[in-house]
Amino acid sequence: MALAFVDWNPNPEIFNLFGFSVRYYGLCFALAFLSGFQVVSYMFKKEGRPVEQADQLLLYAMVATVVGARVGHYVFYEFPLLQADPLRFLIQMITPPFSGLASHGAAIGLFTAFYIYTKKNKGISYLYVTDRIVIATALAGFFIRFGNLMNSEIIGKPTQLPWGFKFYRDFEFNMSGDPSMVLARHPSQLYEALSCLVIFVFLLWVWNKKKQHTKNGLLTGLFMIILFTLRFFYEFLKENQSAFEDQLSLNMGQILSIPAVVFGIIVLWYSNRNTTT
Repeated sequence: MALAFVDWNPNPEIFNLFGFSVRYYGLCFALAFLSGFQVVSYMFKKEGRPVEQADQLLLYAMVATVVGARVGHYVFYEFPLLQADPLRFLIQMITPPFSGLASHGAAIGLFTAFYIYTKKNKGISYLYVTDRIVIATALAGFFIRFGNLMNSEIIGKPTQLPWGFKFYRDFEFNMSGDPSMVLARHPSQLYEALSCLVIFVFLLWVWNKKKQHTKNGLLTGLFMIILFTLRFFYEFLKENQSAFEDQLSLNMGQILSIPAVVFGIIVLWYSNRNTTT
């Protein structure tokens, strides 16, 4: 019996108007921020906080995500270029189009930005902010990974499972461009997108039980532990993003996920010890 694979060949460009290309990834990126803003605004309203604080928080999050993800990609995945040619490394990092973003870098950028945010908004604690923003981040992660799927990037390893995707627009691992040579692969982007959606629903449910009385750090700890534990194991199903990772026992995504999980455990431990909200 023939195996039924998913033929995946969408054009990543939605339309082109006067030389301006509108792509699915850009749309998904915009939806990630828009949905995140709606989620945070909803929570702030329910807890009696000014919506203006949510507006400011969105601005911090947007800048931190883009800068952190871009710098993180180059530091984590283009480090050999930094060693070989620092000037070219810097120029490529700041030159559009920004076709290289790292979620671990975005996480570092966000946690840094929220520290600055709480310093400028007295009376609101750091973990209070991160607890609300991780819910929005989980939903944003769904849109970002779906954008990766539409771009046919960050693909998985070959598989014989019936839900394997044949990425006909992948020219990184099928350099010949011959459609008959395309292998069915794990849709790792879809795995992560659906996981983010489940995490979003779960965290929102936990928050909804107590809202502003939720223990500080509880949602942040759960988010970091669940998301990056899943990320660690999903990496076994994904192709490496950089050649130097082929020489490592664990790839960069897995190496970076370990301290993220440890951080989540520490925050969750802190949350359980401190009941003050």
